[in-house]
Amino acid sequence: MVAALLAVGAFAPLPFTLTSPGDTADALGAYQGHQVLTITGAPVRQTSGALRITTITATGPGESISLDQAIRGWLDPKVAVLPRDAVYPESNATKAEQVTNQQMVQAQDSATTVALNYLHLSPDQVKVTVDLAGIGGPSGGQMLSLAIIDKLAGDGKGGDLTHGRNIAGTGTIDDSGNVGAVGGVALKTQAAARDGATVFLVPRMECADAQVNTPKGLRLIPVNTLSDSLAALTALGSGGSLPSC
Repeated sequence: MVAALLAVGAFAPLPFTLTSPGDTADALGAYQGHQVLTITGAPVRQTSGALRITTITATGPGESISLDQAIRGWLDPKVAVLPRDAVYPESNATKAEQVTNQQMVQAQDSATTVALNYLHLSPDQVKVTVDLAGIGGPSGGQMLSLAIIDKLAGDGKGGDLTHGRNIAGTGTIDDSGNVGAVGGVALKTQAAARDGATVFLVPRMECADAQVNTPKGLRLIPVNTLSDSLAALTALGSGGSLPSC
């Protein structure tokens, strides 16, 4: 009887999701053959380096995993096993996609608003279009804001915000420039390092998560606001002191 129960348990569906490092998209360049940022109404700079939006991949909102899959995921440092509702706000696949798409649209709008406000530019003259193909959710907001600023003004002294570096990060952003927490940070750092990033901008409240299995050579910089992120990039370029997780 015990053996039978264990056998059934091993294959019974569980309400968890397997997540792993996903794509990164350089907000200064192209993703899946399409330019991420298209800006009209103001001169656009040629930039160097990269500002990478990081993602995770996950089993679908309508999928379940077995106990065996969960155990193997828990033992794999490149996989995270999370409650399904922590990844998807809706269990229905269509609704889940609609919600994540709406979150990305809001993230794009907030990223544009805060970047143009920082540069004292009017949204009536300057228009920003974002094309991130199938990437959804709100977590690309911070990096989109930085990329818009870099494209329009750079570091304000004729140089790039990145100073030629491959920089990645994550974090939501609101219209006031506050950087908020997101999910899957420990997986996103792996995606960033895999794609050549040496610096990762992380919401300060998620430093502990970011330090789990941090890839060698990836520098974690905690931020609370867009101003923090801009100050960190300036310090990177000048060799100034920086906070760390």
